[in-house]
Amino acid sequence: MKKPLTAPELTFRSMILAVAGSVLIAGSSTYVALRIGALPWPTIFVAVLSMAVLRPLGASLREINVAHTGMSAGGLVAGGLAFTLPGVWMSDPGSTLGIGTSVVVAVVGTVLGVAFTGLLRRHFVQDLDLPFPMGVAAARTLQAGDRGGRKAGILFASCGFSGILTWLRDASGIIPPILGRGPLFSVWVSPMALGIGFIIGPLYMGSWALGAVAAHWFLVPIGLSSGFFPDGGTAETFRGSLGIGVIVGAGVAVLFRGAARSFFQSLSSSRENLRMVAMVAAVSAIVLTFGAGIPLVPSLFATAGVWVTVVMAATITGQTGIDPMEIFGILVLLAIRTFWHIGGQEAFLVTAVVAVATGLTGDAMQDFRAGSILGTDPRAQLASEAAGGIAGAIAATLTIFLLREAFGAMGPGTELTAPQAFAVKSMIDGLPDRGAFLAGLAGGSVLSLMGVPCMTVGIGIYLPVAISLAAGAGGLFRALSDRFFPRREEGMALVASGFLGGEGIAGVLFAIWKVLTLG
Repeated sequence: MKKPLTAPELTFRSMILAVAGSVLIAGSSTYVALRIGALPWPTIFVAVLSMAVLRPLGASLREINVAHTGMSAGGLVAGGLAFTLPGVWMSDPGSTLGIGTSVVVAVVGTVLGVAFTGLLRRHFVQDLDLPFPMGVAAARTLQAGDRGGRKAGILFASCGFSGILTWLRDASGIIPPILGRGPLFSVWVSPMALGIGFIIGPLYMGSWALGAVAAHWFLVPIGLSSGFFPDGGTAETFRGSLGIGVIVGAGVAVLFRGAARSFFQSLSSSRENLRMVAMVAAVSAIVLTFGAGIPLVPSLFATAGVWVTVVMAATITGQTGIDPMEIFGILVLLAIRTFWHIGGQEAFLVTAVVAVATGLTGDAMQDFRAGSILGTDPRAQLASEAAGGIAGAIAATLTIFLLREAFGAMGPGTELTAPQAFAVKSMIDGLPDRGAFLAGLAGGSVLSLMGVPCMTVGIGIYLPVAISLAAGAGGLFRALSDRFFPRREEGMALVASGFLGGEGIAGVLFAIWKVLTLG
C-alpha cells in the first residue's frame, strides 16, 4: 500500500521557490543557449541558491532538494526550446508563429517529460543505479552544508561580477566583446564561456577547442581547395554542414549504445503506470492538434517518439551527463517523415516538443539521483518538477520572443548564433553542403563509437573560433585547478556557476532594457 503524499519536504515555500526560481533560470538559460550554443546543467547553481534562501528558515536538506528540483527544470526546458524554435524564423523570417502556439508546444513537451520521467525513475535511478554526475554533485553540495553563508557568498559575488562585466560589454560598450585580431586569433570576452568550460571540464572542452582549431585552420582550407566535396561553396557553408554532420553522427552513435535495451527493461518494470501515461500521451497529441495546428497522426507519432527518446535521454545523461535534446527531436522528426509528409512550421514544433521533453527528463533524473542520496520522497520531487517545468516553459517562450524583438534575427552572423536551432533548420530545410554533412556524419559516428567525444568536436567545428577558444580556456583552467589546487575544487565550481548565471541574467535584463528604450 502506498503511503499518502504528506512528506514534510513538500511545502508551500519550497513550491513557491521552485516556480519563481524556474522562471529566473529559464530566462537566463534561454539567453545562454541562444548566445553561446551550450547549456551546462544548472543543478549546482540552483542547489546552492535554494540552500541560501531556505536554510536560514530552518528547511531540511530534503525540502531544499524539492525546491531545487523544480528550479532546475526551467533551465533544460529553456534549452529544448532555444535549441529548436528559433529555426522557424531562420527558415522563414516572415513566419507568423505566435506566442500562444509556442506556449502550447512548450507546456505539452513539459507534461510529457514529467509523465514519462515519473514512469522511468525507479528503473534508472534505483535498478540501473547510473552515476548521474550532476545529481551526485548536487547532493554532496547540500550535504556539505553552508556554515556562515560562505558558499552563497562565493556564488553571488561571482554572479555579480559576471553581470557587471556583461553589462559593461553589451550595454555601454566600455569592454570590447572580442579580443584579438582576425577570425582565427580572437577570444570572446565572456565570463559565461569561461564558466561553461570550467564546469564541462578539460576532456569535452579540449575536444571542443580542438574541433574549432581543426576546422578553421585545416579542414576548411583543405576541403575547399581539394574539391573533394563538390557541393561546397563558401567556407561558412562547408564548416557549418561539416559540424552539423559530426553532431548528428555522434548523437546517433550514442543512442544505439545500450539505449534500446534500457527501453524494453523500463517497460517490464513499470507496467502498473502504463495506462495512465498512455492516456497523457493521447491527450497531449489531441492538444497539439487543436492547440498548435500539428495534424493528428504526426502528433501521435511525436508523443510515441517522446516515449522512446526519454529512455535514450535518461540513459545518456545517466552515463555521461550530456543531453543532446535537439538530436532526439531531429530523429523523431525523420521517423515521422518516413510515414507522413510534414514540413514548414509544424516540423519545428514537433522537434521542439521532443527536445523539451527529453531535456526535462535529463534534468529530472539528475535531481532524482540527488534525492535518492538524501532520502527525499520522489513524489514530492515530481510535483516540484511539474510546477517548475510548466512555469519555466512559459517563461522560456516569452524570453525567446523578447530576445527576438530586442536583437532581431537569430542564427549565424548575428548576436544570437543559436547553433543548435540552425542545425535543426538545416536538417528540415536541406543542408547547404550535403557532401560535408555526410563526411561529418560518417566521421562523427565512427569516432563516437570508438569513444571520442565527438558531440563537442562538432560544436567546435560549427561555432566561431572566438567563442570556442573562450570556452576552451575555461576547460584549461579547470585542468590546471584540478592539478595544482585540488582542495579548492568546490569553491572554483561555485565561481564558475556564478559566472554562468550572472551573464545569463544580465543578458535577459539587457534585452528587456533594449526593448523598452528602443520601442
